[in-house]
Amino acid sequence: MLKKRIIPCLDIKDGRTVKGVNFVNIRDAGDPVELGKQYAEQGADELVFLDITATNEGRKTFIELVKDIARNIDIPFTVGGGISSVEDVGPLLTSGADKISVNSSAVKNPELINELVTAYGSQCIVVAIDANLIDDEWIVHTHGGRKPTDKKLFDWAIEIERRGAGEILFTSMNNDGTKQGFAIEALRQLSEVVSIPIIASGGAGTMEHFTEAFNEGKADAALAASIFHFGEIPIPTLKSYLKEQNIPIR
Repeated sequence: MLKKRIIPCLDIKDGRTVKGVNFVNIRDAGDPVELGKQYAEQGADELVFLDITATNEGRKTFIELVKDIARNIDIPFTVGGGISSVEDVGPLLTSGADKISVNSSAVKNPELINELVTAYGSQCIVVAIDANLIDDEWIVHTHGGRKPTDKKLFDWAIEIERRGAGEILFTSMNNDGTKQGFAIEALRQLSEVVSIPIIASGGAGTMEHFTEAFNEGKADAALAASIFHFGEIPIPTLKSYLKEQNIPIR
């Protein structure tokens, strides 16, 4: 069995790490370079960097910040935000990213997934999905959760896999920042409709929530932000706990 991964997420706004609740009420969470270094030292399996306002501001990801973080970590590093073409990816990989994440641009132009996979390989391409449960239907949103689309979560996930992406990062907007737990039922259904790895995101508040994501939600990795940024759950403590729960962890 593949070992499960613990992934801290750096949501970046104006060069700082931030965290919100349900994608709003954003507050400062610290220096991204220092946090990234700290997480690598604590045993995080990967790091995700999302420039959360790049798409809305119509600009590219902060390249210099990517370089600074990459210089200070020795774990796989995924970068997303403002990527809308094959040409956007090369500079990020050159700057130290191992994988890239696309979201809004892939919804707008699904063929972009095929193009990215052809250019860089499936293992390099993560497609992020932000979805909100509305009237018992998971609706995909873009632009940092601001714009609802006509896409449904499970249909879109199937298409993402068919187009060759290597991984899906699923964030439940309803659970994001609430610390009430991941969207377990949606995760479980995702694991049934696609075979590529699913990263669970949105709602981590306790160590038990990670157990639920892995055991009941069948997630391959679990991503969290505020509980790590504000020192509520140290990564070494979480990993020790998960091992005690007989969850295969790196």
